[in-house]
Amino acid sequence: MSKTQSHQPARSTNIAALRRLGAYLRPVRGRMIGSGTAVFGSMICGLTIPLLIQRILDGPVAHRDTTQLTWLIITIAALGTGEAVLFYTRRRLIAGPSTSIEAQLRDDLYHHLQRLPIAFHDRWQSGQLLSRAVSDLSTLRRFIAFAFIFLIVNTLTLVVGLVVLFVLSPVLGIISLACAAPLILISTLYESKYAVLARRAQDQNGDLATIVEESVLGVRVLKAFGRGRHLADRFTREAKALRATELRKVHTVGLLWAAIIVLPEIAIAGQLLFGAFAIVDGTMTVGTLVAGVAVATYLRWPTDSIGWLLAETNQAATASTRYWEVRDAPVTITDPPAPRTLPAHARGHVRFENVRFAYPGTDEEVLRGVTLDLRPGETIALVGATGSGKTTLTALVGRLADVTGGRVTVDGVDVRDLALADLRSVVATAFEEPVLFSASVRENVALGTTGATEDDVRQALQVASADFVHDLPWGVDTRIGEQGLSLSGGQRQRLALARAVVGKPSVLVLDDPLSALDVHTEAEVEHALRNVLTDVTALVVAHRPSTVQLADRVAMLADGRITAVGSHSELLATNEKYRALLSTMDEEPSEVVA
Repeated sequence: MSKTQSHQPARSTNIAALRRLGAYLRPVRGRMIGSGTAVFGSMICGLTIPLLIQRILDGPVAHRDTTQLTWLIITIAALGTGEAVLFYTRRRLIAGPSTSIEAQLRDDLYHHLQRLPIAFHDRWQSGQLLSRAVSDLSTLRRFIAFAFIFLIVNTLTLVVGLVVLFVLSPVLGIISLACAAPLILISTLYESKYAVLARRAQDQNGDLATIVEESVLGVRVLKAFGRGRHLADRFTREAKALRATELRKVHTVGLLWAAIIVLPEIAIAGQLLFGAFAIVDGTMTVGTLVAGVAVATYLRWPTDSIGWLLAETNQAATASTRYWEVRDAPVTITDPPAPRTLPAHARGHVRFENVRFAYPGTDEEVLRGVTLDLRPGETIALVGATGSGKTTLTALVGRLADVTGGRVTVDGVDVRDLALADLRSVVATAFEEPVLFSASVRENVALGTTGATEDDVRQALQVASADFVHDLPWGVDTRIGEQGLSLSGGQRQRLALARAVVGKPSVLVLDDPLSALDVHTEAEVEHALRNVLTDVTALVVAHRPSTVQLADRVAMLADGRITAVGSHSELLATNEKYRALLSTMDEEPSEVVA
């Protein structure tokens, strides 16, 4: 799912998303308040210095009396030191909480992604999810640690500074206020424009990350078909689009900064003009003018930063909206309120009872009343034309998806009434596409169960005819690289199969896990599987006649229904459609790897 084409959230939605971070801020609000107090205190120290300068100029300097000069200068030095110490204290106070909040947000997002149904991941690009988990959360950390605090503190400092200017001279205060008011208006105007550009840039960044990920994972396909240039052109187009958006952001911020820079300068020029005439007229002292200009100069940073801080706030609000888009995705497959339990030794009796299934967002059913009984210890091969719903049916056993009608039971218990952890400790699945992780062979195999021992891993590898691992540089401790691409297709399939059987499940679902094996290797794995299949109930999606012959019975799926069930020989003799389907199966694929 590409999010760049989604509508831009309203400003109120962005701000509401930002407010939702309050739950993460509450545990560290003490340190955040302390951090804000420290930085506000440092700015008060800075604003006090011009007042002491006024006293020096209008006192010891004007009267040529140095009696109090030393103490005034020492006080200024102390205030400067206090300003620096308080500013350092702010950083120390906020650094830990901001990074811990980022870590907690990322941890919660990761766990939520693990709980979301497969249908969600089918719709979303991985690059979009990656950008939300990395760049967007970094944006939120910077906002919490810096922009959020300074937006409040700088606003308060600006108010206090204007009050000081009005106390020094109402006219000096009016001049500064007259330039600050349009600055706030301009900042608000450009803030809304920047919000749209910020969202667009973040979405485009996610799309770009997806292209990079797909290029890396699919590099063999790109090279084999000579299509590297095609994806490179697509990458360049996306990169240019992102660059154009970033340039528009720069242009928008540039116009804002132009106004931010010129208006305070005009205010200072106005103060100097008025003050010079006032000094000549004798209505203002030199100390008052210098203090007023010093305060106005000190307020340059709080004033200049307002626009930038508003832009950062908008970017953080957009990042928060993107974060909650994923966090708010409903977890549709959950543990029941009062889970039932299976017997200590599950028999593995699986039944599909009038099962119906339609994917979210569509009324068209893939499965239309499937009824099938897998007796304990029985192996059933599931065959059918491409798109008949075989993979969908197998996903229902381990609740990778939930039925929309009917039910699936294990030992008489509806799988929806079982805790997911309990169900998946009884049901194991090996997929057609072997997914391996950048970890050791041992870790990849042990992932199939909790607390796998060395003997468990060794036996699983033996069952899957994966003895090749002992020839790897470090044996079972060899890291096999991302997606296992350092191995052949057949080797990856065998490791995925080992992972499925390592936990000694009662029910084994095999979604055509032998598709990438050559005939010789397939025969070895099938021989080993025969021993395993005698002790478990197995549902095997079969695309080869040799795989079909592993089964005690065969179930043929067509038009979302089971149209025939029987032994291979029975169906071969009595069912013409089965014979026609079998003839399309490739007994000896021409492109397989060991």
